[in-house]
Amino acid sequence: MTQLRTVQVLGGGSAGSSAHVRSLAAGLAARGVRVTVCAPAEVDRAYDFRGAGAYHVPVPRRSDPAAVAALRAACAGADVVHAHGVHAAVRTAIALGGMRVPLVVTWHTRAHAEGPRGRLLRLMERRAARAAAVVLGTSSELVDRARERGARDARLASVAVPAPHRAADDDPENKSRAELGAVDRPLLMAVGSLVPDKGYDTLLDAARTWRHLDPTPLVVIAGEGRERARLQRRIEDAELPVQLIGRRDDVSELLAAADVALLPSRWEGRSVLAQEALRLGVPLVATAVGAVPELVGDAAELVPYGDAAALADAVIRLLGDPERCRELAATGLARAASWPTEDETIAQVLSVYDELTQPQRSH
Repeated sequence: MTQLRTVQVLGGGSAGSSAHVRSLAAGLAARGVRVTVCAPAEVDRAYDFRGAGAYHVPVPRRSDPAAVAALRAACAGADVVHAHGVHAAVRTAIALGGMRVPLVVTWHTRAHAEGPRGRLLRLMERRAARAAAVVLGTSSELVDRARERGARDARLASVAVPAPHRAADDDPENKSRAELGAVDRPLLMAVGSLVPDKGYDTLLDAARTWRHLDPTPLVVIAGEGRERARLQRRIEDAELPVQLIGRRDDVSELLAAADVALLPSRWEGRSVLAQEALRLGVPLVATAVGAVPELVGDAAELVPYGDAAALADAVIRLLGDPERCRELAATGLARAASWPTEDETIAQVLSVYDELTQPQRSH
């Protein structure tokens, strides 16, 4: 039997999909699969796909003819192509035009848009769903959505990301708190791109309430994005106890030092922040949206999206109830232990590849 050749295609390279592809590349390569990752150069620098045993082909996230041609060339000779996200799936479907190569699509998250952009998004979702031999959805909601958009075969995916890395420091948590200026005050941590759907305006509204607590909690948001300048102006104008610290390589260490993790998003799939918080035993307050309730169960405090008062109250209750925090930490660790392992995730994906390619590879 010939060696299985697979191409993984990333579009924007969100934290969840990029970490998943890195994990998938390492696991598949270790099992003798030839893996090529098509992703923007900056995503490879952040996730080191070559270090995972894969070949990396730099393909910009644009859909211009040059980018599509580069993607088509990378997919030539592949046994199966696996696109991650709707935008990546549409570009890949265009690149594969006329090629008899099965396409697998993992639907990691969903976007929100109204008006003309909303109609365009629905068209893209339909194109992605119908082009795929198999759609793997990271939540039941996404599986249902793929079926509604015309997917021939949509399945729930066990998507695991690597366990958070902990620094080999004598006291990394106190070091992180000292660096952020939160030695003698509660530390609240959020992580994610600075874009509207992450709910940071609601978080800043809640921070107005926390400003009057003694000691005042410090809110730290790790991430970059087009909303940074506007959010920074809001923070400065209202003198809010919030720091935007940009993209960081030590997020796990910072999160482990936090008293509470915050996830105020409009929608989330299998949120990396939620997974890391529960694995680290950090109490989590999150919006009850998307796959979050399915992911965390009763191991987090869930609040409605866009409700600053509910978010503020949940945090205040936790800061005043150490016993509840210990209970959430223990429940979170148990919940995390029940999630699919990286090996189980890789085995499921490999079984899909075998199902799609076995007849032609056995000859």
